[in-house]
Amino acid sequence: MTYDSCDACLRRAFLIAHLAPRIAGLLGNGQRRGRGLLGLPENELIAAAAGRQAERALAFMDGFDVAGEHTRLVDANAVVTCLHSPRYPSLLRELPDPPAVLFAVGSAEVLELLQDEPAVTVVGTRRASPYGTEVAYALGRGLGAAGVPVISGLALGIDGTAHRGCLDGGGVPVAVVASGPDVVYPRRHRCLHERVRRKGLVLSELPPGTEPYRWSFPARNRIMAGLARVTLVVEAADPSGSLITAEFAKDLGRCVAAVPGRITSSVARGTNNLLKDGAMPVSGTGDVLDELFGVGIRRVPDTVVDTGPDDPVLKAALTATESNDSVEAVAAAIGRPIAETRAALGRLEVDGYLVRRDLGGWERRAL
Repeated sequence: MTYDSCDACLRRAFLIAHLAPRIAGLLGNGQRRGRGLLGLPENELIAAAAGRQAERALAFMDGFDVAGEHTRLVDANAVVTCLHSPRYPSLLRELPDPPAVLFAVGSAEVLELLQDEPAVTVVGTRRASPYGTEVAYALGRGLGAAGVPVISGLALGIDGTAHRGCLDGGGVPVAVVASGPDVVYPRRHRCLHERVRRKGLVLSELPPGTEPYRWSFPARNRIMAGLARVTLVVEAADPSGSLITAEFAKDLGRCVAAVPGRITSSVARGTNNLLKDGAMPVSGTGDVLDELFGVGIRRVPDTVVDTGPDDPVLKAALTATESNDSVEAVAAAIGRPIAETRAALGRLEVDGYLVRRDLGGWERRAL
């Protein structure tokens, strides 16, 4: 384990956890960012968050057992680093209210990797479309295979899919969570949480054992943006937490990127609006790598790039599905019998090139 925190920073981190219920009352439904609140000096933070309960908060601080918490963190094998440590990610210091302490579970070496390698934050909606899911997985896998740490929030939908892609690409996933790093949320991501913990890092500004609050989700978004050179939004409604992350990245002067989506899709409204506002359009992993390293300097290894089927009939059928929604139309477009075309389309689905749309037709999976 790695424990590298001064007493003052540790006290502040536990003060924020102590005040968490009061902060929840101040910030309401969680869409408010609480700009500046977490960066206030301790006395001002207590006055703003605790109100009439300020005496209790001051008593908590007076009775805080630094040595005892140190021992508990060491016993829990937690990774702990504070603002005054050389291990603390330097990019995160650019936030106006950087976390006093980062608590994590997983590999301490990942903190050093975040110092040396530019990382990418991939975020998006919890209700991802099949297209968004495929793109998020492909981007996560491609970036992971290229050695780029992939940061996300371990949430349902785009976040979790990007983590899975990164893991399958042999990369290093970094999950920033709204609870303590040892608390699994959402519960159905228990296995994914464990996979990320084994291969990468799960981190938070809240101490182990802390349950999530609504305000802590947008608060963790600033950390996700702060750790990365590029924040990439795959699918997002408007408004959404993903756009909050993009706003933090923009405020920091970092690159904001977005995957274009269908103009009729509600989960693409946020990403398409980002593109209107000047976000970098992304059509594949190469676009992100070019932004990070320069054009052509670092590419995705060939082992994870699939350029499509070799069989000419399969290739023609795959292309025809982009503008035809029925087997008969595809057969006419490629000049093959219906039975042969149906078999070719089935093969393309089995091989992972196509996925059926609910309302008919097919969507081409991201390669």
